[in-house]
Amino acid sequence: MSLLFFFANRFEHPAGGYRKLFETCEELSETIPATVTGRIPSFLKGSLLRLGPGLFEVGDEPFYHLFDGQALMHKFDFKNGQVTYFRKFIRTDAYVRAITEKRVVITEFGTFAYPDPCKNIFSRFFTYFQGVEVTDNCLVNVYPIGEDYYAVTETNYITKVNTDTLETLKKVDMCSYVNINGVTAHPHIERDGTVYNIGNCMGKGASLAYNIVRIPPTQKGLDQPCIFGMTDNYFVFVETPVKINLLKFLSAWSIRGCNYMDCFESNESQGTLFHIAKKNPGEYIDLKFKGAPIGMFHHINAFEDQGFIVVDLCAWKGFEFVYNYLWLANLRANWDEVKKAAMLAPQPEVRRYVIPLDVHKEEQGKNLVSLPYTTATATMHADGSTWLEPEVLFSSPHQAFEFPQINYKRYGGKNYTYAYALGLNHFIPDRICKLNVKTKETWVWQEPDSYPSEPLFVQTPDAVDEDDGVLLTIVAAPGAQRPAYLLILNAKDLSEVARAEVECTIPVTFHGMYKP
Repeated sequence: MSLLFFFANRFEHPAGGYRKLFETCEELSETIPATVTGRIPSFLKGSLLRLGPGLFEVGDEPFYHLFDGQALMHKFDFKNGQVTYFRKFIRTDAYVRAITEKRVVITEFGTFAYPDPCKNIFSRFFTYFQGVEVTDNCLVNVYPIGEDYYAVTETNYITKVNTDTLETLKKVDMCSYVNINGVTAHPHIERDGTVYNIGNCMGKGASLAYNIVRIPPTQKGLDQPCIFGMTDNYFVFVETPVKINLLKFLSAWSIRGCNYMDCFESNESQGTLFHIAKKNPGEYIDLKFKGAPIGMFHHINAFEDQGFIVVDLCAWKGFEFVYNYLWLANLRANWDEVKKAAMLAPQPEVRRYVIPLDVHKEEQGKNLVSLPYTTATATMHADGSTWLEPEVLFSSPHQAFEFPQINYKRYGGKNYTYAYALGLNHFIPDRICKLNVKTKETWVWQEPDSYPSEPLFVQTPDAVDEDDGVLLTIVAAPGAQRPAYLLILNAKDLSEVARAEVECTIPVTFHGMYKP
């Protein structure tokens, strides 16, 4: 029996079933049928595609961070009211070489790859000075570019995959097409299929510079979670105090034996910077918008209204890097230890910022935001910068509203009402959430010893209301007879529509898409 209630109620997890999310599993040689309870909506006729880590150790060598495990692609197919499940590891260089050599060969986000112990001392010495290879472990997301589909991480490599067979087709280096060191795994995809993403490159004085990357359309757009904001006419990039030190990344870490995590630094005095650029023509707007320091990994939505840009995002208060709390040792600890560690982490909040596009220096000290429906403020300072104070749309101690989704097809970049998310309880995913961003009303789906994934919104074909549709999520239920299932929820009230149970465990997944 599922529970629908407000965030004030929460489950405890003393049995530690969440550890199953972080255990290695085998890929499948063929699709397996799912046992369906309820009725699968007739408009679901495609595939749910998900990506996440599936291999958490190689031989005797473990991976240490949540973002280190090797990429495993999952697929639930819908056909005639029935559901099947399949999964396969992406044959990246990182995966193939690790399996072949039975050790970690390419350094991952939090795991350093040591030189081959079989090499002599001179070979190992020269290996160090050749530099550490950038990983192509595409465990974060999958999205379309043209008629093709790519599994991605946040380096310069993306991997073309066959979404019918889950076969790996081709490794692509984005550096061959644009001058970047890496791109995010969270693009915006417009209704005509145009893909916008944000990358980084080396700027002046070894600083970090940012690039908007546009890939022209050849097919219709699909829903995607995003790491930057986009309205009809503007891009919004939120620059947090945490940045990667490019000098460390490009040189020192290959000598000292560092991993990606060692290359991040936090500028405690910087605060948060909000950058605005026009879409057409592409043009940076040289206005300075600042706010208190936050961590931020996902935007919810952004839209224009009466000369303002409204930006909703999932924030973590302060300048500390939240990824410091996502080491696998922390996430696999007993429940009391999990909670104890999370108590030290930044506090999560859903925040709304409002950015005025018409700024005049004579209005120093005055709140420039005149929108009647928000308490967010923007105040001009003497130095010409504008200080942004957010409206908090949701906050509950150590309970995060993360991996957000909206009705992106109709309301991406538009004034909207509803957001959906995965609820993190001290970093453990244990609920699906819905938030009315106008009234701050919340809904929750939750069951004991059940650990869902990011919910994906699929609109009903005859939709009238914004929330006419269903949410798709994969739930791990370690104590059940069938230890995992695809769950379909009514997006209006989070009531259960159907579930499709499989007789195998499914580890944690990060992002994905519904392919009609």
